[in-house]
Amino acid sequence: MSDSDAAERVPADCPGCGARTAHEVLKPGGHATVRCTECGHTHKIEIEAPTTVDVDVVVSQEGESYPTTLPGNPEETVELGDEFVVETPEAIQQVRVTAVELDGEHRVEEAQLEEVGTVWTRVVDNVGVNVTVHPKDGRREETRSLKVHVPGDFEFTVGDVERFGDDEFEIEGVQVRDDAEGYRREKFDHEGDVVFAKDVKRVYARDETTTAWSAW
Repeated sequence: MSDSDAAERVPADCPGCGARTAHEVLKPGGHATVRCTECGHTHKIEIEAPTTVDVDVVVSQEGESYPTTLPGNPEETVELGDEFVVETPEAIQQVRVTAVELDGEHRVEEAQLEEVGTVWTRVVDNVGVNVTVHPKDGRREETRSLKVHVPGDFEFTVGDVERFGDDEFEIEGVQVRDDAEGYRREKFDHEGDVVFAKDVKRVYARDETTTAWSAW
């Protein structure tokens, strides 16, 4: 969420060519050594340290939650659906924003970091997906549920047959999560429809291959 180039070049007045140009930072610090990118003149300038804030972040995964922080520019905006990488005691993980909470527990869709009290997120680089599996003969009283663990960018495609361990099923429908973006509807049941695992609320399937069945 930060611009890496900002730490490498800064604008400054050059005593060599007399112009205000981009300067390459040779030796960082408050009194930094820089070189003009126009004439190559090397000199020292004072660089003010950028102002940052650390925002509290709650990371959720598989029913567990743990805290971390998100550093950033106070004027930078965070909003529902944003994805970014955070470092937690467990691992470095990619997360998606599910709620933005201001001080006083008031929730909004987006806000500047300086206004944010807590950012609520869930892990999306590796996810557990709930699957409802119906038997071949359509007896719904024997329907069973299972959870499969896959990378967040794994594609669930309606009509495909998937195997996870001893479980093999044909995908007949996929329900999309509320925080997923870019989908034209919440439920997909047409052959060839694709939903990424990180966007799936539930997969509906039938053991092996059977006749068509609607899960909704």
